[in-house]
Amino acid sequence: MTQTATTEPNKTATHIMEQLLKTRPKEFLKVGELVEGVVLEKRGSRVFFDLGPHGTGIIYGREFQNARDMVKSLKVGEKIAGKIVEVENDSGMVELSLKEAGEEMVWKEAVKLRDSKEFIDLEVVDSNKGGLVLEWKNVKGFLPASQLKASHYPRVQGGDKDKISEELKKLVGETISVNILDFEPKEGKLIFSEKSSESEELKEIVGKYKIGDTVEGEVTGVVDFGIFIKIEEGLEGLAHVSELDWALVEDPRNLFKAGDRVKAKIIVIEGDKISLSVKALRPDPWEVSKDKQKKGDIVEGKILRLNKFGALTLLPSGIYGLSHISEFGTESKMREILKVGEHYVFQIMVYQPENKKLSLSYLGKPGEKHEPKEPAVSAEPKPKKKDTDEEKTLPDRQVGA
Repeated sequence: MTQTATTEPNKTATHIMEQLLKTRPKEFLKVGELVEGVVLEKRGSRVFFDLGPHGTGIIYGREFQNARDMVKSLKVGEKIAGKIVEVENDSGMVELSLKEAGEEMVWKEAVKLRDSKEFIDLEVVDSNKGGLVLEWKNVKGFLPASQLKASHYPRVQGGDKDKISEELKKLVGETISVNILDFEPKEGKLIFSEKSSESEELKEIVGKYKIGDTVEGEVTGVVDFGIFIKIEEGLEGLAHVSELDWALVEDPRNLFKAGDRVKAKIIVIEGDKISLSVKALRPDPWEVSKDKQKKGDIVEGKILRLNKFGALTLLPSGIYGLSHISEFGTESKMREILKVGEHYVFQIMVYQPENKKLSLSYLGKPGEKHEPKEPAVSAEPKPKKKDTDEEKTLPDRQVGA
C-alpha cells in the first residue's frame, strides 16, 4: 500500500515534466536575456506581448512605471525587444522590462557605430568651457573642444576659457555630423568626435594641393604659436610663428590680425593637415646680405632679447645673432649695460650665412669711440651645450604644424 502511494505521485510528476518539455522551446529562457515580441494588448497599467514559442510576455508594476514614456508610443502589432526579469511569474507569463532592454539596445548600437565610425547628425543642445553637449537616443554625450573640426574650433587669443565658452555657445542649436569616439554604459556617458567626419572631406580637398604651392587666404585666428589661414571653404593651414617672418617674432599679434589677407607657401602636407610659410615668399636676408658684410665689420644692432646666454641682436640687414654672455661677465652686468629695444655697436666675430650663424662682440653705445677687436679664431666663443640649445631656439628653421 505504501509502495503504491509512493509510485503514483512519481508517475504523475514525470508525466507533467514530459508535457512541459514538449511545450517549452529547446533553448530555455534566462533572466537578463533579450527577447523580441509583438504587442498584443495594452490594458490599463499592463502590456501583453506575443513571444512566439516562449509564450506570453507582460510588463506591469514597477517596470510599467519605469517605461511609461515608451509604453505611450507602443501600438498593437508593433515588434519590440524586452529584457527578461522573470522567466515565469505566478500567471505563467514571462515578465519583461522595456526600459532595461531599450538601454541595452542603445549600447549595442553604440558599439556598432563606434567600430564602424559611422557618422550621425545630432543637434547641439548645450555647451560649456570644455566643449559641446549632444543627445543621442535619449543619452547625453560630450564633444570635447579638442575634437571639433577646424571650422568650428574657437580661435581665441590667449586661450581665454570664458571667451572660448562664448564662442562655443554660438553652436547651440546647430546640427553637426559626429561619430562615437567612446562610451561608458555604467555611467551613461558618450564621447563624440567631429574630426573624423571632417577627415575624409579634407583629404579630397587637400589632394588638390602640393608642397611648394603658393596660396592666398584669410587669417581666421592668431595665437601664440602662429596664425591659421583659411585657404578655401573647409580647409585651413597653420603658419607656425617661426614661419611668419625672417626676423624673430615675439608675438604674432604684432604682425597679423583676424581678417587679414595673406599669401603663403605650402611647406608640409601630412594627411589632412597643411603647414604654411609666410616668410618663404620673402627674400631671405641671409642670402641678400651674405656679400654685404663680413667677419670683422663694425655694425649697429637692436637688442631683441636678453637671457642667460647673452644678447640676441638684430642687424639692419635683417639677420640676427648672439653677443655671448662672456662678453659681459654676468647676466646682471649685461642687463645693466643693455636694454631691450635700444641700439648698440658690435663687431662681427663669426659670420657664416650659409649656416645662418652670427656671433657679435659688444663695443659700446652709438656715438662713442670704438676700438675694433682682432677677429681671431681664439676670439670666437666656444659654445657650451647650453649655448647650442639656445641657438636651436632661434627661428631660423622650418617648423610644421
